[in-house]
Amino acid sequence: MPFHGKTIVITGSGRGLGLAIARRVGRDGARVWITDIRADWGQAAVESLVADGIDARFAPLDVRSAESVDAMVATVTADGPIYGLINNAALADGVGGRAIHELTVEEWDRVLDVNLRGTFLVSRAVAPHLIGQRAGRIVTIGSDAALYGSAKLCHYISSKGGVSALTRGMARDLGEYGITVNTVSPGLTESESAEKVPEHRHELYRRNRALDRPQQPADLVGAVAFLLGDEASYITGQQLVIDGGFVFH
Repeated sequence: MPFHGKTIVITGSGRGLGLAIARRVGRDGARVWITDIRADWGQAAVESLVADGIDARFAPLDVRSAESVDAMVATVTADGPIYGLINNAALADGVGGRAIHELTVEEWDRVLDVNLRGTFLVSRAVAPHLIGQRAGRIVTIGSDAALYGSAKLCHYISSKGGVSALTRGMARDLGEYGITVNTVSPGLTESESAEKVPEHRHELYRRNRALDRPQQPADLVGAVAFLLGDEASYITGQQLVIDGGFVFH
């Protein structure tokens, strides 16, 4: 079990891809901390994982709030050192449909606050603990939409493009301490976060993927687990696109 005795924190993991990642690394022996702004989702996720024999705990988290982030990290580290952080929390459900000249400042700020500022706040809070032990892994969930410039999603793709840039900067900052930082960028994935995605975007992926089937959370969890593991100890600052061949990167 590659993660036996290791604690991995996953933001926004009450459902969807975050929960699928939690289940995978938990089955590989990790103590999993489910963190989510929705306590009902988080508690239900923990119950589901524990029923599968996984060591799972819940801590509430609003990634927009430095105070909430610090409280979460204090709760987790009081229970043991953090080995891995997966920055998964993001706003994607129903955020599209407006061109740049139609976006409001409030819509822009809302998405950037969660997707980019939130990733910064959580990474900043966890980094000193990883530095202190001179080891650790950070994996952030990006998006292939930032690479092909999806229309009417300027706020979303800007946030995810920022996440990729932040990954490269953190990799430089933290490499001397043996900490790796990478991004996994999925395509449109069949999960709860895609419930409000308009049909034309589903059709775009159906027509243009090299692999002729919908993307599932299970298609991503192996890559995340790999980047968290010992075999990826010399990989950092990279973006791995997993979208069935929609974008070749």
